[in-house]
Amino acid sequence: MSTFELLSKNVQKKIWDMRWEEFTPIQDMAIPAIIKSDSDIIISSGTASGKTEAAFLPIITMIEKEAEKYLKVIYISPLKALINNQFERIISLCEYTNIPIHRWHGDVSHSQKKKFIQNPTGILQITPESIESLFINRTEYLVSFFQHVDFIVIDEIHSFLDSERGVHLRSLLSRMEPYTKKSPRIIGLSATIDNFPLVKKWVNHSDPESVQIIESPGNDKDLLYSLIHFTADENNKKPLELYEDIRLLTKEQKALIFCNRRGEVEETTVMLNRLAAKEGIEETYYAHHSSIDKKEREYVEKRMAESTVPKSVVATSSLELGIDVGSIDLVIQLDSTFTVSALKQRLGRSGRQRDANQILQLYSTNIDSFLQSLAVMELIREKWVEPAKGYPKPYDILFHQIISICKETNGVTLENLLLRISQINIFSELEEEKILLLIDHMLETEILEKIQGSTELIVGLEGERIMRNRHFYSVFMTPEMYEVVAEKKTIGKLDKVMFLNVGDNIILAGRLWKISEIDMKRNKIYVQKAVDGNPPKYTGGDVKIHKRIPEKVMEILCSNQTFTYLNEEAADLIEDLRRPYQNNQVQLTERIIWKDKEEMFFETFTGTTIVKTLVWMLRAMGIDVRTPDGLGRVKLPSSVNIFDKLTQIKNKNWDMREIIAVTKENEFFVSKYSKYLPQEIQLEMHASHEIDINGVKAFLNNYNFRVIEN
Repeated sequence: MSTFELLSKNVQKKIWDMRWEEFTPIQDMAIPAIIKSDSDIIISSGTASGKTEAAFLPIITMIEKEAEKYLKVIYISPLKALINNQFERIISLCEYTNIPIHRWHGDVSHSQKKKFIQNPTGILQITPESIESLFINRTEYLVSFFQHVDFIVIDEIHSFLDSERGVHLRSLLSRMEPYTKKSPRIIGLSATIDNFPLVKKWVNHSDPESVQIIESPGNDKDLLYSLIHFTADENNKKPLELYEDIRLLTKEQKALIFCNRRGEVEETTVMLNRLAAKEGIEETYYAHHSSIDKKEREYVEKRMAESTVPKSVVATSSLELGIDVGSIDLVIQLDSTFTVSALKQRLGRSGRQRDANQILQLYSTNIDSFLQSLAVMELIREKWVEPAKGYPKPYDILFHQIISICKETNGVTLENLLLRISQINIFSELEEEKILLLIDHMLETEILEKIQGSTELIVGLEGERIMRNRHFYSVFMTPEMYEVVAEKKTIGKLDKVMFLNVGDNIILAGRLWKISEIDMKRNKIYVQKAVDGNPPKYTGGDVKIHKRIPEKVMEILCSNQTFTYLNEEAADLIEDLRRPYQNNQVQLTERIIWKDKEEMFFETFTGTTIVKTLVWMLRAMGIDVRTPDGLGRVKLPSSVNIFDKLTQIKNKNWDMREIIAVTKENEFFVSKYSKYLPQEIQLEMHASHEIDINGVKAFLNNYNFRVIEN
């Protein structure tokens, strides 16, 4: 029986309507797998390969008879905007069925939610945070919501695996199971995923080998790419020639222009629109990032999707996932992404039309960005991507879930609480002794309370204060922000840590503003239009770089490989950067310490966690060592006998406390709820997330070290 014949008549009719001539490879593999098995399934394939249809066409076939009566599918997305985008798409796929489609997130109206509560049927699109709100605020409906669910579809599953949000989601799915008649099948969708054993365990802890991986060999589209280098000035200000080149490239093409920071998005948008204005063209570049108001972002998405003339969006990772902005001709990356997976996800936004190629233009503006861009691009060419690693020792998420469970149950005995925790597989590797320590600490700090004359635990006064915060449903950190208002219209947000005064000029949402009033009590900044401005400086977390990227940089520096996709300046730059390595006949098995009279410059070219641990070890030995840069290069005094110290580090039986003793306050692991944990558990989380003693020892054993004097 063909793939098409496996589908229901209503689904077949929809496929005829869409005038499909054939299924994509991933659809041809996934549709039979979903229909003919009872397995959890991961669908891994490039962007625009039809993963959504690969999941939903067979699911619709299997649920359409009962979906009018019961909720059968929960579709989970990392973004509300992605839910909104997929809403119409899924409605369209269900056109010839009577399957209702519902949305539930913070922007959905009360009346729509009430309609679902009264009749939970069909397909529910929801975020993890909104599932959390159901457990806390709609406990009486959990049975009616979940009892008939057959499928849980997790879109962009890779975005959850390594984060606290992924632990949270997995906990919620485990807590959902007691309310279901049978365990729902999980169908995960991703374009960038690796380390399938970890993914399988995340999906099905009790039987990971039963999880099927459906992986497409890829698409037949060509990837056209180049890397152009422009040198920024000593203040890291990007040259006008860079923006002129981007303008020339995007005059006749719709582009997504990615920057790594929100401030860079604002500055780039203004510069490009100024260049367009010189040509007599009105606003043609739009800014898009998480601190721009939702309505502004939706306006940009709509304008881009509907535009028939060349317009472009300048964005951060806010458009990295599959939000629909119409057909994109070209993806531009301004300075390197920190991960291969991010660049792979971004370049997949172009070339979605049937006969279109994927086009990627990389720009770099400093030496480190150039080397990293080149390394990341070469790893893309090698089809390598960062393996998922998970989120170790999630005591912070357990803290959050204990509060939620106590609220859900309206009181639970310690014995039953421990039983519930043991049934949440994502917490299975946490020690019961430490879990009891955490619960005792929560009682001592009044986050939990024991009912007098009873053994039941309930949410305490401090726990109520935490839980009643509107941000409780999310487990990730968000900075305190000012709301920015222009003419009674909210345009976005600014970090409170910024030093702002009335009269300052800023850029926000790609436009220029002057601050007219700062209302500290209401956390609002009022602005009016201006003729110039400075990009806002937003806070941002550290990005950890996988060791394979710096290793690739070293391979490039030690090789004679030519890169035909570099412009002349970039080609000259790589030759200049290689010269010291070639002159000193540096081998790939070596790591070099460049030495002058004042200091040594140790090029470890390894991953962030390994080099940070090495720095702490050197610091524990009394050495004044600087914080490493992104590619793992460290400065230390030239007087140090580095060979002796590295040998001592390699041979020493390290006690974690020695490393923690020299760790500065701002270097400790911090998450949204870590501050509420006992000190002992905070340090254990820090060690599991930030310290890699075995990684350092393996690094020291794998390489020879040589000092070269300048």
